[in-house]
Amino acid sequence: MKYITRSTIGIALLISFLYIKSCSDIDKPNVIIILTDDMGYGDIAAHGNKDISTPHIDQLHDESLRLTNFHVNPTCAPSRSSLMTGKDANRVGVWHTVMGRSLLYEEEETMADVFSANNYATGLFGKWHLGDNYPFASQYRGFQEVLTHGGGGVGQTPDYWNNDYFDDVYLRNGQEEKVEGYCTDVWFREALAFIKENKENPFFCYISTNAPHSPLNVPFSYAEPYLKKGIQEDRAKFYGMISNIDDNVGKLRKKLEEWGIADNTILIFMSDNGTANGAKLKGKQLLSGYNANMRGVKGSPYDGGHRVPFYVHWKNGNLNHGIDIHQLTAHIDVLPTLIKMCGLSNVPTINFDGIDLSQIFLGSEENLDVNRILIGDSQRLETPKKWRNSYVMMGQWRLINGTELYNLKRDPSQVKNVFDLEHQIVKQLKEAYEKHWVEISPSFHRFAYIKLGNDVEKISKLTAHDWHVEEQHKIPWNQQLIRKGQEGTGHWKVDFVKEGKYKIVLRRWPKEVNLPLNAQTRPFYSDYCDYHLVEGKKMEFTNAYLTVGNKTWEQKVQPNAASVSFDVELRKGATEMTASFKTSDNVLQGAYYVYVEKLGMFKSL
Repeated sequence: MKYITRSTIGIALLISFLYIKSCSDIDKPNVIIILTDDMGYGDIAAHGNKDISTPHIDQLHDESLRLTNFHVNPTCAPSRSSLMTGKDANRVGVWHTVMGRSLLYEEEETMADVFSANNYATGLFGKWHLGDNYPFASQYRGFQEVLTHGGGGVGQTPDYWNNDYFDDVYLRNGQEEKVEGYCTDVWFREALAFIKENKENPFFCYISTNAPHSPLNVPFSYAEPYLKKGIQEDRAKFYGMISNIDDNVGKLRKKLEEWGIADNTILIFMSDNGTANGAKLKGKQLLSGYNANMRGVKGSPYDGGHRVPFYVHWKNGNLNHGIDIHQLTAHIDVLPTLIKMCGLSNVPTINFDGIDLSQIFLGSEENLDVNRILIGDSQRLETPKKWRNSYVMMGQWRLINGTELYNLKRDPSQVKNVFDLEHQIVKQLKEAYEKHWVEISPSFHRFAYIKLGNDVEKISKLTAHDWHVEEQHKIPWNQQLIRKGQEGTGHWKVDFVKEGKYKIVLRRWPKEVNLPLNAQTRPFYSDYCDYHLVEGKKMEFTNAYLTVGNKTWEQKVQPNAASVSFDVELRKGATEMTASFKTSDNVLQGAYYVYVEKLGMFKSL
């Protein structure tokens, strides 16, 4: 393996920089971002994991500039919002993965918006997780071609019923379509079709896999080698999902070479948070797996929760060698850096939280703030709380939750708390956090409103995934919980964009199931893996209620009815909407699925 220091590549990279500066629209580089889900820094063989096999990712590692101190958020939707906007996730309204707090504020410009405005073809294949309805879904956020699943993963509440990673129904530009193949293979296959169609002109292709996020479903042939090694089943499947991603990375790179576009394509590989299944820890102690000597996994404020791989390969930009950059960097830096590297000129005024790293890529430390401070957290609440699961990073320093301080240069595993020994560092980092909190906290009281009655979404499907509630554990965020009859109710933040008559249909089961409200679903067993969903709980609904603003409507639930429909006349404007059923034992249960359709103008009020 060849390693090249920044001092030895200065002249070549200076030439590269001049090239970047002189790019015309014709020779602007293509951009591909591969973003995996729940794959940590330690889940790659090139990073020292001796159990996993990732030859194609390893090769990309060896042929790329690598940001070795690159950070995202500890969970997925916040990381994706920052990647897409170049801004702090809390600032743009995404500090959770459910509860309506994964919806990216509609006024934010996305990476796809920027590339589209600069005559790039734009495509998303895989996971979006920043909203399923107008104006938040990816086809409304700058992506011209989209194939995605619902919610934050296959099998979650907004996803098509009984999707199991194999031969599933996905959304192509918002329309349901049955697609053959294993999900990761589908995303890469569709991405390659998009690339082939647009290879004569610049394109931005975002391949955002839902793997290796749970449920851990993968063709047995990928898990089998790890099972034979004696690796426990869940981790064997997890590693198998990564091996499948690895194979697809290899196929992608081979096609780029065949089509003659590999050299002028910026290829980025990264993940959205720390490992979910590659390591098991108890406090500071690693019990099993591999975590690259880091403390914490997905969701953790320690480095293992948010330090992830980041490789960038671009032969025409001379970024095709094994180069390590150790400066503190983050997902918020990607968009401003790509704007500069691609020579994009038609860019709106955006107050980025991130910085342009192109000069760092060139080996120049001029104007680089060595005392740069980055701040993050994992809130998973309706309204964030100060210092909750927080980390403040500067150089080798990590302030955790405002009460612990670690020096990673001496203590990379964050074992020895030196909070009481470094008063000046603690003071500096605390002051930075307090200032940052004051700056972003106004966002905590803003809401992202789903717009109903719009001209582009004829029927809007709302799900319990986006309920606003005070207690997270009451969110039925996946189909297993829907089957179990997860108790609770919540409200949606909605904006009726036109006044008039609306048809609002309440369901316990999604429309594609078409079962009576009080019926049970059969257990589901996947034909392709040992994936199993339980039999649906029998409910006895007697009444249905719809509340919009301060007005409530009620209906009796008819025998064997699959839904209850309300035709109501509504004023335009932002409000709260609640839909629920009352059971025979007088318990109020939220309607998991609600369908809203604009019918016409007022007849009366």
